[in-house]
Amino acid sequence: MTSAQLTIAGPDAMQDLGRRLAKMLRPGDLVLLSGPLGAGKTTLARGLGEALGVRGAVTSPTFVIARVHPPLGDGPPLVHVDAYRLGGGLDEMEDLDLDVSLPESVVIVEWGDGKVEDLSEDRLHVVIGRAEGDETVEDDVREVSVTGVGPRWAATDLSPLAG
Repeated sequence: MTSAQLTIAGPDAMQDLGRRLAKMLRPGDLVLLSGPLGAGKTTLARGLGEALGVRGAVTSPTFVIARVHPPLGDGPPLVHVDAYRLGGGLDEMEDLDLDVSLPESVVIVEWGDGKVEDLSEDRLHVVIGRAEGDETVEDDVREVSVTGVGPRWAATDLSPLAG
């Protein structure tokens, strides 16, 4: 397991983190995004989609549950899932056929904790939280933890994410 801890100051920096993260991803990668409402999960996904060069605006798929963004070039499709409204685990997620999409796509799942881990032994878990402590800290500063799980990430250096 490998990990990186980052402090992200604002939405532009969160989107830039998504761009940097995209450079490390390849088809078959599963990324779980966790954090409270308004933490920046979709903003990070937007930067990731931009860097992957996919078609369509990457927006929150809350009401459609999953949205597929085909590549504009040679890169992989991006499957963006919002599991917030899904109460069940992998059983409820099976209707989305993520296991079929995973091998050739980059799959990002917001609110996927406890729901999609069984899709792959290899995954990247991004936890976004609000910075705490100093009262002068702006509301848009986030503490981000990026953890690679499984053999795919075991030897991957996540320090380039620090920018």
